[in-house]
Amino acid sequence: MKHALAPVAALLIGVSILLTGQGLQGTLLPVRASLEAFSTVSIGIMGAAYFLGFTLGCLRGGDLVGRVGHVRVFLAMTALGSAAPLVHGLFLSPVAWAFLRMVSGFCFAVLYVVIESWLNESSTNENRGVVFSTYVMISLSVLAGGQMMTLLYDPSSLQLFAIASVLVSLGAIPVALSTSPSPEIPQTVEVNLRRLFRISPAAAIGCLATGLANGTFWSLAPVFTNSINPDPSLAAWFMTATVIGGALSQWPLGYLSDRLGRRKILIAAATMGIVISGVIVTSMSSMTFVSANVAGLLWGAVALPLYTIAVAHANDFAETDDYVMISSGLLLMYGIGAILGPFVASTVMTWTNAAGMFAFTGIVHLCLAAFVAYRMLRRESAPDAAHMAFGDALATAHTASQVYEEEIHQQAEEED
Repeated sequence: MKHALAPVAALLIGVSILLTGQGLQGTLLPVRASLEAFSTVSIGIMGAAYFLGFTLGCLRGGDLVGRVGHVRVFLAMTALGSAAPLVHGLFLSPVAWAFLRMVSGFCFAVLYVVIESWLNESSTNENRGVVFSTYVMISLSVLAGGQMMTLLYDPSSLQLFAIASVLVSLGAIPVALSTSPSPEIPQTVEVNLRRLFRISPAAAIGCLATGLANGTFWSLAPVFTNSINPDPSLAAWFMTATVIGGALSQWPLGYLSDRLGRRKILIAAATMGIVISGVIVTSMSSMTFVSANVAGLLWGAVALPLYTIAVAHANDFAETDDYVMISSGLLLMYGIGAILGPFVASTVMTWTNAAGMFAFTGIVHLCLAAFVAYRMLRRESAPDAAHMAFGDALATAHTASQVYEEEIHQQAEEED
């Protein structure tokens, strides 16, 4: 493991700093928006705008990298991503914040393309699982740490925006000074959703549903906690507990999906998500600081790993030539869900109360479980020979750049 991580140590250090700033922003902005009395729908629109920008970044980031190269794109996106938090602190307008969140989403999607392409280039088939599992664990850990940094200062002041900006800027230094060779420049990947649905309808709908539920959480969880207790510390602890739950269950659920079948675990996890969401909705009025965090931990443990399991299921049925298209298509499905989820959930919350967020996620998980159960009646599981180990699919779970990995390998094989 030491030898596998040594070539990418500087990159992982940079990622840890960069994503700490990202985690701080993710919690700070909804908290500050609530303090400024932004409407719940406005906050939902801001969350949707982030994922709209993220989806655009996933679709167009490859072209940008292809034109000017990985290092220049990374430095440009870091500069722009660093400026956004400061501008948030200067202009307290829902319209301005929605635009800035879209810009941030685009920046971080392109940054993920560069980061993960670098990791792919620096790893081998033998150690890629170790490299990417370490990357995902670091990412989840520092995101949680960044969320806790909202406790350092009053969120109504400018300090936390400045800290987020500084962290994003500092994250560029290890990458810019890295002596590792730059990865090969990817070509544009064509998304074919029709073919994706033919290969794995369950995975496509699974990623859409995960985007609907998880995008809602990332955008509106601080609004939910503010209705329980206006103390910003609860929002930080709640989101951190949820991320920790997802990190702890990632591998156990993946292991079970290897042994028992992806769709069975998708149904089981989605069903648990229904139950936990129902408990949260019915007990919200009596929730304490501790019980809210326990609920977040449990919800994250079943909701956050769903995307990875769905990706692994799609790859079980894929031909080698389909890996690129599947990765890009599933990410697009997730992005579409993450755009729509915060907007719909915020509307539900406006009609009902803050617990409407988890009523919405419960309905999403119910639809997912029902659809996957229906698909089990229509098609058998993939044969063991085609079964992709969960660790091999983990590289696609976090963000964007695995879209390009197989294409690069294909180009190398053609040259040989």
